Amino acid sequence: MPLGPQPVTISTMLALEFFSWWYTSGWLQAVNNVQKLLTSVGRMFSVPILIRTWVAPWRRIISYPGAGIDAKLRAVADNLISRTVGFFVRTLVLITALLIYLVSVVLGFVWIIFWPLLPITAVALLLKGIIG
Repeated sequence: MPLGPQPVTISTMLALEFFSWWYTSGWLQAVNNVQKLLTSVGRMFSVPILIRTWVAPWRRIISYPGAGIDAKLRAVADNLISRTVGFFVRTLVLITALLIYLVSVVLGFVWIIFWPLLPITAVALLLKGIIG
């Protein structure tokens, strides 16, 4: 039996390279992916636009007042209803966005926490399957 360092096999090098990536840049990529997910949720629901136009008329439906007092009151009522509908629809969309954002935060946090455990779990399950 030769003395001294043993040659490193390719499979050992690949395993070491994998674990090196997994616990350094792979973990950082996982964090960046969670950040991108949270950003995309805000963009998907257009949260800044919804907040900016929260009490704007729904679908920009505006009634213009006519000459008589009856036409002016009808226009005010129509515009008030349009703004009320717009407010409630935008509020529901914002609540939905908030809920999806919170779920994304929780799942992203779980993903980041369990990221370092996944390779260890895979090896443990493999060994359990082999050993019995």
